[in-house]
Amino acid sequence: MKAVELKNGVYWVGAIDWAVRDFHGYVTPRGTTYNNYLIMDDEITLLDTVKYDFADITIKNIRSVVEPSKIRHVVINHIENDHVTSIDKIMALTPDATIYITEKGRKGLDRFFDISKWNIKIVKTGDTLKIGKRTLLFIETPMLHWPDSMMTYIKEEKILISQDGFGQHIASAVRFDDEFATCESMSELEDAIIDYYANILMPFGQIIKTKIADLQKMGLEIEMIAPDHGIIWRSNPQKVLQMYMDMAGGKANLSVSIIYDTMWHSTEQMTYPIMQGIKDEGVECKVIRLRATPMSVAIKEFWRSRGTLIGTPTLNNIMYPSVAEFLTHLRGLRPKNRIAAAFGSFGWGGGAVKEAYEEIKRMGLETVEPGLQILYRPSLEDETTCYEFGKEFAKRVKEYHQKFQ
Repeated sequence: MKAVELKNGVYWVGAIDWAVRDFHGYVTPRGTTYNNYLIMDDEITLLDTVKYDFADITIKNIRSVVEPSKIRHVVINHIENDHVTSIDKIMALTPDATIYITEKGRKGLDRFFDISKWNIKIVKTGDTLKIGKRTLLFIETPMLHWPDSMMTYIKEEKILISQDGFGQHIASAVRFDDEFATCESMSELEDAIIDYYANILMPFGQIIKTKIADLQKMGLEIEMIAPDHGIIWRSNPQKVLQMYMDMAGGKANLSVSIIYDTMWHSTEQMTYPIMQGIKDEGVECKVIRLRATPMSVAIKEFWRSRGTLIGTPTLNNIMYPSVAEFLTHLRGLRPKNRIAAAFGSFGWGGGAVKEAYEEIKRMGLETVEPGLQILYRPSLEDETTCYEFGKEFAKRVKEYHQKFQ
């Protein structure tokens, strides 16, 4: 590995993590990158560090451009572990450098390290740092997705260093969107963006819309977006900005996800006629079984679809554990602009479908009621009922979807 030049004198000096498959509970089958950036100017500046395990790699990449001791400024846009835990190794090599960070970032950094030996300068939105031919503009983005978060804009190069905004979990030998579209595919990159947004940034949609609007009001010309994870946008940065605006606005496909689990296959057997009813109503449908599917994949498919059906058997008068886990996880992401219903089988006593509706309503989602419960395994008559349930739900999804057109 070696440094990659973004523009004249601005380098990617990060690390590729080919092997990571679990990112705090979020499945990452493509791996990820920890991106950080080096600016060669009168006062050499490093923007962000990397996860501790990859400290030696970023130091090697920095050394391929310049000796770390010559770095005069270190900008920390975000203090989450995957970005800041190598800061002590960096500062040991460049002890005279000044760290630029938000006030909340400084307080958080103090919980991880002894910061008394470092020169730290607090910055806020609108503050600038002249490093020679280039000027850095700091933009606070609290709760995107931590309270300390900020972005850094390199004015003369028109590059936005966007920390966790506009990123994706992709490990690749290429660094830029046009390269990735050529050697892989743009559709894979778009899928990774949706995956990342759904599992990490879904709760912050309104904040995202506000911050993108703020960037536009500031009149920033953005020719490149360089996030702290994944691919760097140089050929079409407006594409990812528009995708984020669409997602933050609740954009979804006219489709239904059936997300379920099953104990003795009775609830599973209900999914077949329900799916057929949805399809015959002219609505796309995807069926996902929990315990056979990573949670983050189920979350992504929920996000893609305007409507979701939750299927759960009853166990001890409550939801099946995997379904309860999914709904708890989903509630923390605070979804909006979606419609849902529930179905399931039961034996001597019900309760799961009722509890599923309680969870759905706690999220504030639109519901179609009543749900559907079948005693034990569905009969032929029950299958007809399931089919009609699917058709009726699809009709309601189409009506609800019209509100967002």
